[in-house]
Amino acid sequence: MSAWLFVKGWFRSLLFFGLFVAGTLFFGLLISVAWPLVSLERRRLWAAAWSRFSLWNLGWSCNLRERVEGWENLPPPPYVILSKHQSAWETVAFVSIFYPCVQVLKQSLTRIPFFGWALLATGQIAIDRSRGVAALHRLHEQGAQQLAQGAAVLIFPEGTRSAPGVTGKYHPGGVSLALASGATIVPVAHNAGSFWPRRSFLKKSGEIRVRIGPPIPTAGLSRADRKELVSRVEATIEAMTAELEQGSVVK
Repeated sequence: MSAWLFVKGWFRSLLFFGLFVAGTLFFGLLISVAWPLVSLERRRLWAAAWSRFSLWNLGWSCNLRERVEGWENLPPPPYVILSKHQSAWETVAFVSIFYPCVQVLKQSLTRIPFFGWALLATGQIAIDRSRGVAALHRLHEQGAQQLAQGAAVLIFPEGTRSAPGVTGKYHPGGVSLALASGATIVPVAHNAGSFWPRRSFLKKSGEIRVRIGPPIPTAGLSRADRKELVSRVEATIEAMTAELEQGSVVK
């Protein structure tokens, strides 16, 4: 990368960051203040507006846009989305792409002023992973409630972000929730890590591709099928991710 392109990339990323912080503060404050005054649906619509603003900001400032493939595979709600986790991008983008959906996230995020309060106000499922079985019970309880209300539940089975080409350990929590509730699993892959790398401030121009895979029904299956189902989810997501990463074009 030439010095000019490097400086240009940092300037674009800095511009995105400034607008992203401003947008997050605005919508976080709006949702937090209005928490007791407006409906949950309205608060989630505002969260989706924040997501769309952030995607517009990313396209305008960094020339980084997204394309979603496989809409025909998305079943009627409710369903459990199990997605590859490479970047912060998907945690922002999926709020609007898969609206209405709630994410399973670290409890520590809810302590961030305004942003964390907005997470609570929009019904996100915050768990303390260090609590083991208790965290899994909380996931099942709150996840079942959200599914019953017609919202999709978004879970990153690897738990933490992995670099492109790396496969993290797939945890069974999302599959267990789907089995317990009889919800369909929707596997999702993307190549966001090639453009918005984990632990990196620099954003790269190009097109992030998201692929919705064929749905995996859980009706009629039992807990005894969990291990095989986790393996099937992992194989599906990783195969789609590999195809998308091969086609990644950084501008």
